[in-house]
Amino acid sequence: MTDALVVIDLQRVFAEPGSAWATPGYADAAAGVRRLLPAFAGRTVLTRFVAPEHPQGAWAPYYREWPDQLRPEDDPIWDLTDDVAGVDAPVVTATTFGKWGDGLARATAGADRLVLTGVSTDCCVLSTALAAADAGREVLVAADACAGLSREDHQRALDAMALYAPLIRVTTTARILLE
Repeated sequence: MTDALVVIDLQRVFAEPGSAWATPGYADAAAGVRRLLPAFAGRTVLTRFVAPEHPQGAWAPYYREWPDQLRPEDDPIWDLTDDVAGVDAPVVTATTFGKWGDGLARATAGADRLVLTGVSTDCCVLSTALAAADAGREVLVAADACAGLSREDHQRALDAMALYAPLIRVTTTARILLE
């Protein structure tokens, strides 16, 4: 079985303590990702969230609540953090929480299973996992390589994804490295 590691949104906007979108537990999630990276050399995809230039539909009121995050795609806040910035891997950029779509499907073509990591568990990881599973991809979520907006939100998201077994399986970095 061929696996692909998908590292979701390890970006400054979610890492920096002063950011309105800082994710508690980011450092722990990034440490889990770093443990997995060597085992997935050549089979890793990074994702980036960016704000849309002109929010449409439900995104318009969303960004009225977060106007300080409506920044151009090349703003440094959207940069990948040093945890993954030097990784030789394709980068899929999206203006949506869920990263599953044509770009990620192409970048992971040939992989039977996706190993999801990153932030935040209760938003972008959850959205990506459900859509990828719906598309027929088996999904492993490395719980200790993800972080949510709180420990409780992180756990609730993991519990929700576990309901989708066997399409989605919540596991740990140690178990993934043993498989």
